[in-house]
Amino acid sequence: MFQHSYFDNKAASKVNFAYAMISKGYLRMKHYQHYINGAFCDPVSGSYFDTENPYTGQVWAKVAKGNASDVDAAVKAARAAFEGDWSAIGPTARGKLLVKLAEIIEREAVRLGKIEVRDNGKLIAEMGAQTKYLAEWYRYFGGLADKIEGSVIPSDKPGIFNFTRYEPLGVIGMITAWNSPLLLLAWKLAPALAAGNTAVIKPSEYTSASTLEFMELVEEAGFPTGVVNAITGFGLEVGAPLVDHPEVDKVAFTGSDVSGQKIYEAAAKKIMPVTLELGGKSPNIVFEDADFEAAIMGAISGIFAATGQTCIAGSRLLVQRSIHDKFVERLVEVAGAAKIGDPMSTETHVGPVTTMPQYEKIMDYIGIAKSEGATCVLGGDAYNGEGVKGKQFVQPTIFTGVNNQMRIAQEEVFGPVLSVIPFENEAEAVAIGNDIVYGLAAGVWTSDIGRALRMSEKLKAGTVWVNTYRAVSFTSPFGGYKRSGEGRESGKDAIKEFLQVKSVWIAQQTTAANPFIMR
Repeated sequence: MFQHSYFDNKAASKVNFAYAMISKGYLRMKHYQHYINGAFCDPVSGSYFDTENPYTGQVWAKVAKGNASDVDAAVKAARAAFEGDWSAIGPTARGKLLVKLAEIIEREAVRLGKIEVRDNGKLIAEMGAQTKYLAEWYRYFGGLADKIEGSVIPSDKPGIFNFTRYEPLGVIGMITAWNSPLLLLAWKLAPALAAGNTAVIKPSEYTSASTLEFMELVEEAGFPTGVVNAITGFGLEVGAPLVDHPEVDKVAFTGSDVSGQKIYEAAAKKIMPVTLELGGKSPNIVFEDADFEAAIMGAISGIFAATGQTCIAGSRLLVQRSIHDKFVERLVEVAGAAKIGDPMSTETHVGPVTTMPQYEKIMDYIGIAKSEGATCVLGGDAYNGEGVKGKQFVQPTIFTGVNNQMRIAQEEVFGPVLSVIPFENEAEAVAIGNDIVYGLAAGVWTSDIGRALRMSEKLKAGTVWVNTYRAVSFTSPFGGYKRSGEGRESGKDAIKEFLQVKSVWIAQQTTAANPFIMR
């Protein structure tokens, strides 16, 4: 996997020591290679690109820069595996491999979490929890692998036996985002493998390291050669050739709605299915009868956790007018006390923005909000204070005086920027909540169970949380309405996204039928 190996990958303490030595110049830079056909290999071009630690701003590793030739090699390896060894393995054996992978992930969870923090700058408390939870997707879908069942259909045709069977699609291209690389990969890879498909993975160019480290775990688990492959690089050079490749049977993508639309359009030319988990501008709705402090914490969690870099961010906070001023006052007090700094520290609440382009985008939107006439009651600028090293920190920012037609309310910022919008009653809350091109998630805070049920029915979102926020599970389907996506990930529904149904008709007699009449 590495061109230069100076330490034991299995020990988290040695990993920390090695990164410290690299940053001080005592060790040469780590090089991450592609993983194709069961082996780590250099890119065809021989080129590598830098990956930076968002907290320090320093380069800590180099990553293989792939192109269409690398993609072609990976897809052909996945195709050969699909038509060969992988198809020969029964569903029960597939499930056992996934369960074994889950056990290995649990052993390596701490190390993987630290790698993700180093690569994307999110809090160790968040990423560590994600990598520890990661194994559950592989265990859950490992259990489902041999429970994919067709049906015997009572036929109205005399002498005909009709049944259905579910079959894998083939080679799945998987393109993941930089905010939660391994979790988002699990949502795709676990059900795809359980269904009998093979995979070619393209992680974000900003956060490729953990996916390539994960390939070692796949290998250790004993998956046949070519079943799982990973190619790193940029969108035009790797992502586009992967989507366009004639032997790729489906693409599962997480990212922006703009990129998702391009993938959808390219897939349409091939009549190829897709799963798209895209952006959001989720309403987090607080009624006057809500538990006040719980709602405050829910609002904080909805936007400032993960530095706002999450598709489900509750970036539009709708507060009933009767409690608006009091709620905002308390919200500013709590959010203003958030500690900004080192994401590796368990005491940090807000870490750096993962990429410089994203940082610049967030700062641009803060400027747009001010120019639109919104009132900045907290933050509103870059953060260069105590505890930071790099240049990608943004203050937790809250705007009031926002109406739902402003750009700050309609467009996804993907950062720690909250728009507070007042509403009068339930009907207005629903109208504002749904007045958006997205429909990924929504939050409702109320003590009225009737209202909770009404709101969950009327809000046009794939997930509705009531008196909680940002809860996900391997058991529950996740996906969006409208421009927030296509298809579902997680839960039993997810495995069907990677299967196609076949109807089989068997005549029980050999009597010749009239060939000119439909049976």
